[in-house]
Amino acid sequence: MSYSFSKIVDDNFDDAIVRVTEKLADAGFGVLTTIDISATLKKKIDVDFPRYTILGACNPGFAHKALLAEDKIGLMLPCNVIVQETDDGKVEVSAVDPIASMMAVQNESLGGIASEVQGMLKNVIEGL
Repeated sequence: MSYSFSKIVDDNFDDAIVRVTEKLADAGFGVLTTIDISATLKKKIDVDFPRYTILGACNPGFAHKALLAEDKIGLMLPCNVIVQETDDGKVEVSAVDPIASMMAVQNESLGGIASEVQGMLKNVIEGL
């Protein structure tokens, strides 16, 4: 089983981040964190790395449901979405598959929540 789904987009890197953030908002997700991996690696260990940003996306309603079902599920939140520059200069957007993430948690009540969130995130990625 794959743990993500991805799409190559026609946007430049910065525009892709804006568009992904907008599409996530349209689907009810807020971006809680934005981590510029490239800048962090350069600053911390002086490594040049292709552009790579992690967006920590959260749908509050589904996060609440998941937290009620499993109090430690916050370890698996938020749902990460990455925007990365590929070796050939294209931009790829990927989202975590929440079903794959939740398989590690032995709680059947999370299955329906993960399935709904998966569908929402797939729609975001496919809609780019």
